[in-house]
Amino acid sequence: MQSVAAALTMVRGDAFFLKAWLRHYGETFGRENCYIVNHGRGEDVENLAEGCNIIGIPGDPHPNFDMKRWRLLNNLVQGLRCYYTHVVVGDVDELVVVDPAHGGSLLDYLAEQKPRRVLTPLGLEVIHRIDVEPEEIIGPILGPRRHVRLAPHYSKPCIISQGVKIARGGHFTQYDKLVTPDELYLFHLKFCDFGTYVQTMNARNAVTQEVGTDVQDTAIGRHWFAEARGEDRAVFDAFADLPMEEGFDLGWVRKRMARSWGPRGETGFYAFKRPDYSQQYRLPDRFTGLI
Repeated sequence: MQSVAAALTMVRGDAFFLKAWLRHYGETFGRENCYIVNHGRGEDVENLAEGCNIIGIPGDPHPNFDMKRWRLLNNLVQGLRCYYTHVVVGDVDELVVVDPAHGGSLLDYLAEQKPRRVLTPLGLEVIHRIDVEPEEIIGPILGPRRHVRLAPHYSKPCIISQGVKIARGGHFTQYDKLVTPDELYLFHLKFCDFGTYVQTMNARNAVTQEVGTDVQDTAIGRHWFAEARGEDRAVFDAFADLPMEEGFDLGWVRKRMARSWGPRGETGFYAFKRPDYSQQYRLPDRFTGLI
């Protein structure tokens, strides 16, 4: 039984993303080292996550949902650190990977890392280019989907081996050093499949409608609200217009992160600037089948 790394997430439904999360972390770390907070105690989560450590909690809608969620995840991370060197924490549609060019699994990689740090993978959003990627996803995501766009918002400090507080949303911590290894990426999957996106957004819009408040009066991400959604087909059509970059050298992004690194006001958290980049890249063949 390994004690190098555990994975932690919170989920309500989202079967498509949970299957990918389980396939990735369950096979890499072992399901016995995967911890899933089952918001609402859904039977679908219970069934899919068999063999994992499932923590059932009430699913009542609440305007401070995200605040409560990260308070719970923060405390679970610190508890798990008593038993694991590293804890990977994040949303169910976020997967941390090691560049296959480096060799070895994520578990192999973390076994070689020094403890008492926070690692920040480079965030990439997997996008469904519906104009050139008609194939349905019935197994691994990378292969049917090969395009990514830069997503600084998802360059999250999500591999924790130090006793630090994590901000709501997982975007910042109180660790004062930026460690962003060249071989680590975080793939955000929200836009990886048009059909799944529509179903997921319908479900999230229903949750915020049940809460009965607006964006300004809640601690729920604005992307959960119907008024911030936009027209689904137009969102995906627009991916074709993003400038395509040659190659896959993203060292310049990490350098910009390091140059802008510093305290985030008086909050005690640290951050880098997160500009909107328009570039997209085609993933090299070595990533096919990785998630």
